[in-house]
Amino acid sequence: MSVATATRTPQAGARRRVPDSVLGLAGLAGVAVLFELVPRVGLVDERYLPPASVTATALAELVSDAAFWQALTSTLLGWALGLAIATVAGVVLGIVIGSVPALRAATNSTIEFLRPIPSVALIPLAVLLFGADLRSTLILVVYASFWQVLVQVLYGVADVDPVARDTARSYRFSALSQVRTVIWPTALPYVMTGFRLAAAVALILEITGELIIGSPGLGNAIATAQSSGAVATMYALVVVTGLLGVGVNVLVRRTERRVLRWHPSVRREVAA
Repeated sequence: MSVATATRTPQAGARRRVPDSVLGLAGLAGVAVLFELVPRVGLVDERYLPPASVTATALAELVSDAAFWQALTSTLLGWALGLAIATVAGVVLGIVIGSVPALRAATNSTIEFLRPIPSVALIPLAVLLFGADLRSTLILVVYASFWQVLVQVLYGVADVDPVARDTARSYRFSALSQVRTVIWPTALPYVMTGFRLAAAVALILEITGELIIGSPGLGNAIATAQSSGAVATMYALVVVTGLLGVGVNVLVRRTERRVLRWHPSVRREVAA
């Protein structure tokens, strides 16, 4: 009897395990309660940190405001356009540069010099060229996201099995056939990693550009609310940007799993 009880105990404990989603919701609820209590008890002036209930009310009012949806659409448009341009350019140039050793060696120092330059340092140039326009923010988004994709693609091309590459050459595969059958399957996991990193960076730079440059979007709406003293609305917009970031991360993760469903790492993750 004691042996049977001992064998059942781990199973019973496993059944009682709280799902991660429930724990995550509990954590969010705890943060909301904290932000409700801190201004209520006077630790922080409500003029600078309104209670969570006040922020929620402001958020509900935003949902019925057409200007809010226009700003959200502008942010999503700039993010998606910049991410698409950066991804295509990073993949194409990464495969071309990585496939030619001499070209890789010639561009290595240039890449390492340009990559660490902060995108916000380009704001004066972007404003000078395009003013407070979508294109100004687009420059920042493309520049920051491009390096995330390019570097990962270079790693992916370098990881191609030399035997497979030499075999393709011995069978006189064209350059396009080598990319399609040899390089792309190996580089694709790296491409998706770069795409995931670039998606987050693109959203950050999109909102930052709107906030500083004044181009249309959520960032500009946050700056306008702050300058006009609408503190609750400002915090509500900040919450929206956080929710947008979570949504982008979930979408990109699901896309990555779907594209790489054949890859052993994703199959192990699904099996677990």
